[in-house]
Amino acid sequence: MVTPDAFHRQLTAVGLPLRESGDYFGYSLALGSPEVPLLHLTNAFRTLANGGRAGPVAPLAMPQPVMVGQGPAKSRPAPLPKSVQALDARAAFIVGDILSDALARARTFGTDSVLATRFWTAVKTGTSKDMRDNWAVGWSQRYTVGVWVGNASGAPMRDVSGTTGAAPVWAGVMRW
Repeated sequence: MVTPDAFHRQLTAVGLPLRESGDYFGYSLALGSPEVPLLHLTNAFRTLANGGRAGPVAPLAMPQPVMVGQGPAKSRPAPLPKSVQALDARAAFIVGDILSDALARARTFGTDSVLATRFWTAVKTGTSKDMRDNWAVGWSQRYTVGVWVGNASGAPMRDVSGTTGAAPVWAGVMRW
């Protein structure tokens, strides 16, 4: 129902830097065939967490120095970068609902999965086709976290998937 080019446009709207066209990837685009930096992938998931509003990644607000003689030092928050409605908020909600459904995950991951948290979270894992690396990206009501696990050399890992590699790290960060 969705062409590769239409899906490509949607992915670029949420900030994924795809070098080739949708036709280059074909329908494998929906399965995650392009390589993208973890920061961009995590930011795309942040778009889902923010009800479809996409924005650039911003560093943490740093206190700005106050000149001597201007009174006590005060930190002023940096202005927030502009965001745009890149996805329909209803579609973002549905994806979040799907990715947070522990019962739907139970058949594959079990009911006591490493992806289960004490609080509401939505999460997705992925593994490259040649087992070179894997990732887990997800969000809670406050944070979006992305984790990549792999060999810097690009060598394949043996018997390590997104669930056994990146997911435990993601879960630990979310619990913290």
